[in-house]
Amino acid sequence: MSFRKEDILSLRPETTSSYVAGESEAALKDLFAEILANGVHGFCFSLYEDGQKPGDIISEAQVRRRMEIIKPYTKWVRSFSCTEGNEFIPKVAKEMGIKTLVGAWLGNDNEINQREINGLIELAKKGLVDIAAVGNEVMYRKDLTEEELLAFIKKVKAEIPGIPVGYVDAYYEFSHRPQITELCDVVLCNCYPFWEGCPFENSLDYMKQMYYQARAAGNGKEVIITETGWPSQGENLKGAVPTEKSARDYFINTQLWSANDNIPVFYFSSFDESWKTGAEGTVGAYWGIWDKHEKLKFQQ
Repeated sequence: MSFRKEDILSLRPETTSSYVAGESEAALKDLFAEILANGVHGFCFSLYEDGQKPGDIISEAQVRRRMEIIKPYTKWVRSFSCTEGNEFIPKVAKEMGIKTLVGAWLGNDNEINQREINGLIELAKKGLVDIAAVGNEVMYRKDLTEEELLAFIKKVKAEIPGIPVGYVDAYYEFSHRPQITELCDVVLCNCYPFWEGCPFENSLDYMKQMYYQARAAGNGKEVIITETGWPSQGENLKGAVPTEKSARDYFINTQLWSANDNIPVFYFSSFDESWKTGAEGTVGAYWGIWDKHEKLKFQQ
């Protein structure tokens, strides 16, 4: 995900609701710990250790170690691919009693796309998939045509009846592309106030507007926020400033809104991943609730 000027929402100046406003640092530290201990709806699973990147083959043992860390704190986990070790994520999650949103990563390489789709179908037929996601931000990146993506979604739906099938993209794509929205069983939207340069103080209301735009496009279908988060370090993006405090407080705001309004949210992300700096700049490495050494952040 990256900055897109033309898709910025227009926020009213008075929209500044927040669960953290006016709370002391001690209270917020305790609240963060309490929310995590009570468990969140879902985490996006961060697969790669320091020095690893997509394309590397990851072992089941590595997946299992990281899943053990997040297991006490989440009901669901989201994966992004069905190859190169990512296929172990739903397997291990199910063994640990965690529900799965499993994604097939689609890009501009048809051979890889076919492997991903076949992998998703295979995992689903093994009973390892609770929700299937056919692609992630493919329209945003313009890796496929809309017709190509629709064909992949139709293929997966035909192969795994009874399992909800959707497609993940930025919240606004579902109003821009009604054919995709109509074909999906569930709307899977990414909502990042940070990437639209929103100041932290407005970020909860901003995320709510993103969600409600996707919900309006869904015409009654379930809408799940499949990614949202705030980086703890890195360069500013207009009014969006990455700090330890804003990252912690964004997590608190997100989880309390999710619980109070019954909004399913997959938080991005579980662990910091150094490889992401290539695509996103320095902020890319700091989206995790745990750091790259698998230590819980926000404890100071």
